[in-house]
Amino acid sequence: VQLQASGGGLVQAGGSLRLSCAGSGLTLDGYHVGWFRQAPGKEREGISCISSRGGSIYYSDSVKGRFTISRDAAKNMVYLQMNSLKPEDTAVYYCAADADYTGTNYCQFDYEYWGHGTLVTVSS
Repeated sequence: VQLQASGGGLVQAGGSLRLSCAGSGLTLDGYHVGWFRQAPGKEREGISCISSRGGSIYYSDSVKGRFTISRDAAKNMVYLQMNSLKPEDTAVYYCAADADYTGTNYCQFDYEYWGHGTLVTVSS
C-alpha cells in the first residue's frame, strides 16, 4: 500500500494550489482519507478529512471556507483544493488513509497509512 501526495510548491498569499493524493495497492473510495499538515515547530494538524464513500467531510476552522476536499474514484485520487492561501498555511502536507475507523471524528484518530509529505510555502 502506498500513498503519494503531490502538488505542493511556492505560491503568493491569496493564490491557489491543488494537492493530490494518489493511492496504490488500495482503493481510496473505500477508505477514510485525511489531509494533515505540520508547520515547523508545530504539532501535526488534521485540516480536512473525508469519510469512505464521501458521506461526511470535516474541515478545521483554520481552512474552512478556503479549502475543499474531493474524491475521484475513477482515478483513485483524493484532492485538496486550497484557495486564498495565507502565509500561515505554510507547512508540509500529508495525506493518510484508513479503512477500519468506525467513529465520526474523521480527523481525530490515528490513520493507518500515510504518504510522504509535499511542501507548501506561501509567501507574503
